[in-house]
Amino acid sequence: MRYKEIIMACFNVISHLNSHSPHRLLPPKPKPARLICSLALNPSSTTTTTTANSNNNNRIQSLCKQGNLNQALQLLSAEPNPTQLTYELLLLSCTRQHSLSDAYTVHSHLSDNGFDQDPFLATKLINMYSELDSIDHVRQVFDKTRDRTIYVWNALFRSLTLAGHGEEVLDLYRRMNRTGISSDRFTYTYVLKACVASNCSSTLLNRGKEIHAHILRHGYDASVYVMTTLVDMYARFGCVTYASVVFEEMAVKNVVSWSAMIACYARNEMPFEAVELFREMMLQTCDTYPNSVTMVSVLQACAALAALEQGKLLHAYILRKGLDSILPVISALVVMYAKCGKLELGQRVFDQMDKRDVVSWNSLISSYGVHGYGEKAIQIFEEMINQGVSPSPISLISVLGACSHAGLVEEGKRLFKSMQRDHKMRPGVEHYACMVDLLGRANRLDEAAKIIEDMRIEPGPRVWGSLLGSCRIHCNVELAERASKRLFELEPSNAGNYVLLADVYAEANMWDEVKRVKKLLEARGLQKIPGRSWIEVKRKMHSFVSVDEFNQPFEELQALLIELCSEMKEKGYMPQTKVVLYDLDDKEKERIVLGHSEKLAVAFGLINTSKGETIRITKNLRLCEDCHSFTKFISKFANKEILVRDVNRFHHFRNGVCSCGDYL
Repeated sequence: MRYKEIIMACFNVISHLNSHSPHRLLPPKPKPARLICSLALNPSSTTTTTTANSNNNNRIQSLCKQGNLNQALQLLSAEPNPTQLTYELLLLSCTRQHSLSDAYTVHSHLSDNGFDQDPFLATKLINMYSELDSIDHVRQVFDKTRDRTIYVWNALFRSLTLAGHGEEVLDLYRRMNRTGISSDRFTYTYVLKACVASNCSSTLLNRGKEIHAHILRHGYDASVYVMTTLVDMYARFGCVTYASVVFEEMAVKNVVSWSAMIACYARNEMPFEAVELFREMMLQTCDTYPNSVTMVSVLQACAALAALEQGKLLHAYILRKGLDSILPVISALVVMYAKCGKLELGQRVFDQMDKRDVVSWNSLISSYGVHGYGEKAIQIFEEMINQGVSPSPISLISVLGACSHAGLVEEGKRLFKSMQRDHKMRPGVEHYACMVDLLGRANRLDEAAKIIEDMRIEPGPRVWGSLLGSCRIHCNVELAERASKRLFELEPSNAGNYVLLADVYAEANMWDEVKRVKKLLEARGLQKIPGRSWIEVKRKMHSFVSVDEFNQPFEELQALLIELCSEMKEKGYMPQTKVVLYDLDDKEKERIVLGHSEKLAVAFGLINTSKGETIRITKNLRLCEDCHSFTKFISKFANKEILVRDVNRFHHFRNGVCSCGDYL
């Protein structure tokens, strides 16, 4: 090895030690003056005193390791010279015992002995108070520490970020930069996490971009940990393009990097891209194997796509790698099978679980709910409680959603009342949204509006959106206008709200109002989200987008659809052209609805699946009335079982009947 390489190797070792235990390499703290004087006056006692102190410190340290904190504290009161290691272990014991009162005792003793200015112990104090949820003491320790090394700043940033004080962290980060202290990779990791710790506003996104610039300027774009955190930050802001660019430019990628980008796609409604990236990851020649976090994200993507065959392959991999003991993975498997239309397989996975937490139960409840089996979902919810598992807020959202999909109004009202009475749980915005949806779908719109009026918290977009969606189903123009007015204020950039209002006006033949809403969309630079459907054929995913014109690539599919439509009309099928938001003649409207993505996917499935094979389709929007009616006819006309999962629920078409009972 060359001289320069030897020097660099030594430097790296020292840097590594410093990064993990920075102040261990500092010279020992000078003994207190009183001890130095006593040693000078009585030199013969040096050996005896040192040995006694060493034994006492060793005993305290040993007691801490054994978990005997009370005895360790008793010895501490008689020890005049505790060492840095002794205090470190005492602080760690306070954290493990979750004892704030003992933490105060150790902190006071530490200060009395002059160790409160030791940067290493300051970081340990900050970490301890953070774990004990005492953020005020975290701030006090930091404010009293005069030697503010980067390690002390990092401990503060970590604690405040975990507590959700992201904006405070970012302000302190700017203050640190003004002092001239250089950031390290831990600093950048914590401040990037701080950007999404409290909320995801545009202001915080801009702060994140500023930190990105700092990272590039100081050469930390070579750190896989920093860049992975950057990917995750952009993902949580929904900036998929930024996240993708950062990921692609990473020189080195580890399993956490791949998992972060897969999760980014899955979280931002790009499941197709998530599955494709996972496939790319598996083809890498380096030793990068998916872990439990990776599997959860890709299972969620398969669930979103109803990619059953892909999901089965993942299940086999999970069993082969021993990941079937990890609860989040198994819960994701239950949901995946349910959303792929294989509810019985999801139930089987659940039944085979050795342990079940509330998340596992919630997965099963929601699975039955999206399939329209409301009574079964309620039964599972009650079984969970009988087995001693306390419901979480998500448990109630799942079971109330199941009631909504099945039209179980009275049962839903009973469960909603039980939240506070039986489970001491205050309803949140999501629970109110479920109740508004439940009552609204059942055409009890006045009750739904009364729920909103009586809310003790501010109704959010989900609540008003549930009301607007119900108004579209039952064509209530007055309530729709009231709900949309609030939604336009709360979500001015959500094109879906404008489209729903336009749907209501179109249903009421108020074409001038439809035009007005469309002009509002154009004036605000918003576009209707195009309908998109996915179908899995021979373990390969195919995607279709709704079209208003006859496109060349879909010529064969369009020809088949025209032929089927013509034959089905003779058997009673009537196109539901009211879903078209254009004042056109019926023939033109029929041509437009024939280009809907789910119809294209159905036609593709008819051509490319064998006899007896189920067609499985996923839709990114709500299934429109015409596509619902069309698919019912196809299932009988072509003798095909068809599963369609839209953004709301599952539709299981068989022999001309849908499992939803036409309860869209």
